[in-house]
Amino acid sequence: MYPKVKPALARAWRDMQTVQFGVTPAHAVVLGPVDTATGALIDRIDGTRGMDLLRADASGMGLPDGQADELVRRLAGAGLLDDATAGGPRAQAVRKRPEALERLAPDLGSLSLVHREPGGDLRGMAARRAIRVQVRGSGRVGALIAAVLAGAGVGGVDVLDGGRVEPADVAPGGLGAGSVGRLRAEAAGKLVRESAPARAPRAGEGGGPEPGLALVVVAPRDGLQAWAPDPDTAAGWVATGIPHLYAGVLEGTGLVGPLVLPGATACAGCMERDRVDLDPAWPRMLVQWRSAHRRRADAACDLGLSTAVAGLAAAHALSFLDGELPASTASRWEAALPALHWEPNPLRAHPDCPCGASADGPAALERSGGGSGADRPGGP
Repeated sequence: MYPKVKPALARAWRDMQTVQFGVTPAHAVVLGPVDTATGALIDRIDGTRGMDLLRADASGMGLPDGQADELVRRLAGAGLLDDATAGGPRAQAVRKRPEALERLAPDLGSLSLVHREPGGDLRGMAARRAIRVQVRGSGRVGALIAAVLAGAGVGGVDVLDGGRVEPADVAPGGLGAGSVGRLRAEAAGKLVRESAPARAPRAGEGGGPEPGLALVVVAPRDGLQAWAPDPDTAAGWVATGIPHLYAGVLEGTGLVGPLVLPGATACAGCMERDRVDLDPAWPRMLVQWRSAHRRRADAACDLGLSTAVAGLAAAHALSFLDGELPASTASRWEAALPALHWEPNPLRAHPDCPCGASADGPAALERSGGGSGADRPGGP
């Protein structure tokens, strides 16, 4: 064992006997009592020393026998300790890609805060590498989501879209000006490959079958299709149990969610039925809107808002894939220009929808946990 205090949490002394690891309340940990000599020993738990050397260092500082072992146990119990040898065979395989690790260092630091056991960061990254995600749409929102997921270590990111790249699709971090006129699927595939920190695993690599889809991210260029998704389009995902997350921008309003867990949370059919219950004119208007929208060249899609939507949607997707249920589960988050206050809009499963979420939703949601990560603690 080569223990290392997690570098992702900044350290400060609250007083002469109390150390705080971390600044923000979400992940900060307070440890005490800690005397000055023990504090100095903490500085040496940096992954370069095994336990024998740490015991020798503790003895040289005048600390009693067993103090080094006790300190390591305390740090591990508080979720503050990593181990350069932990994580299992898949984590070791990630360690053998130093060029990728340099790119992914900030992401590994973030994963170490979520998966607090030693080696949890690399175990989580190895799980991401084995995941396959489909992004439907390669406009200002979809292309950037795909690039972020690939850049964050997701091994398989497929982008589906038709037609050719238009000037309005170009956005920083997404499709570049040089892609205008190219097939959208081809340009998006190139973007994904360039964004990835390492070569994506080939189908069936490692002797196993090609992984199934862990998540579909629906980010259509026409924001209306994210605001009022077509139940027929989603029917296949609902029937096969594939989780899917909606994201887009419509008329100056950005939306992230809902994350649909088939059989557990409201689906596109539930949303449509609920709107009809609230507004009988909805079906008539929706037909008119869908006919008029057919990818209008002048559709409003503010660049700052679309970038924020793409970033938040990618973060929610990664949270789910890492084993958590993000706040977009069964809820759509909306922000409208110019104030941009993000507000949740909880979505209920409709009792008349054949998806079955209304009847079995609470129990199914409890069973669902998160995505394809190592552990499934659940919860938003």
